Amino acid sequence: MSAQFLEVLIAPSYSADALAAIAKKANVRVLAIAGAARANAWDSKRVGGGMLVQTADVDTIDAPSLKVVTRVAPTPGQVADLLFAWRVAKFVKSNAIVYCGEGRTLGIGAGQMSRVDSTRIAAIKAANAGLSLVGSVVASDAFFPFRDGLDVVADNGAVAVIQPGGSVRDPEVIAAADERGVAMAFTGVRHFRH
Repeated sequence: MSAQFLEVLIAPSYSADALAAIAKKANVRVLAIAGAARANAWDSKRVGGGMLVQTADVDTIDAPSLKVVTRVAPTPGQVADLLFAWRVAKFVKSNAIVYCGEGRTLGIGAGQMSRVDSTRIAAIKAANAGLSLVGSVVASDAFFPFRDGLDVVADNGAVAVIQPGGSVRDPEVIAAADERGVAMAFTGVRHFRH
């Protein structure tokens, strides 16, 4: 007895030519979802015996919406890298740390219970790939709860950080960035991927 497989294709819409090509295949179902920009306003995930439902991470951040909170402001090139790192962090499991430079990802740390551990793991990944973090920028999907994470990124050569802000210890982390000569910008929005 052979197994029957059903292929399901899901997209906001399909062209007539695409539907004609798909119709030639056996056991294919086509589902069109709403094409509105915020059609997927909710994300859900099974958790134990229940379900986690949260708003989808659809906010976009641009340079004018950044709030520079340090004495040193990021350069235009650093801002471009910060925004790139922020977009990458959106797709990384929570407690995400992303080092970037010159328009590319250098190291990613994720899924740890400790943000500082994610920071160290991202640096280890970069080192294992033979990539230097000197002059890099860092995105953190959520605020730095303590200055230790900021100190680790500075020790690894990062010169600018993008993060949501919002910690009761923001003043301590900002002071650490100023002390280390690291530019820091707040987004006011956090990523939250589980």
